[in-house]
Amino acid sequence: MTELKAESRKIAGKKNNQLRRTGQIPAVLYGHGIESQSVSVNSRDFKKSLSEAGETTILILDLDGKKHNVLIHDLSKDILTGETTHVDFYEVRMDEKIKTKIPLVFIGESLAVKSEGGVLVHALQELEIEAFPQDLPKNIEVDISALKTFEDKIKVESLRLPDSVKILNGPEETIVLAVPPRSESELAELDTVSAEEQVGEIKVAGKEETAEEAPVEEGSEK
Repeated sequence: MTELKAESRKIAGKKNNQLRRTGQIPAVLYGHGIESQSVSVNSRDFKKSLSEAGETTILILDLDGKKHNVLIHDLSKDILTGETTHVDFYEVRMDEKIKTKIPLVFIGESLAVKSEGGVLVHALQELEIEAFPQDLPKNIEVDISALKTFEDKIKVESLRLPDSVKILNGPEETIVLAVPPRSESELAELDTVSAEEQVGEIKVAGKEETAEEAPVEEGSEK
């Protein structure tokens, strides 16, 4: 597992900008049943750890000599530079399964796209899974070479994952498919229909977000 050193942090608020100028990132360590702690991590070391572990696999946070098994629960970034300005580390119990979403990575080449000029449509970009923390994959690969015709679809049920990882999406859900090429007039018509549908969906989505506003786990102030 990837390991990252952290230090206890006493400063907060606007003074965190001084910390960032020294190459440190202010962060918070928290989890179910533990007291929230303000910490900081080296910016360069964090970039390396994020590249290796991603946001979906366990990271060992070494805080003052004590090891914590954590997930990168949330990242805040500067909108201009893209640099990470704050991190939430969520400590997990290794003997308890957790539910999370894992990104999909599409590999291979589709004959329907290459030879027939089709367009690849990604119906899903991630899957919801349940597993013990140590079994969480960084990503899930989907081989699109199975899409040889426009009738072919890759569904959730076609994926093969270790027994330690349970997919929570419905088996019949489509992940990706290839559709025939369309004319400019057809695309323009689709764009108009899509825009009208999105206007109706935005209000519904807003209501759902309000209903699910409270986070599953304990949060923290930054």
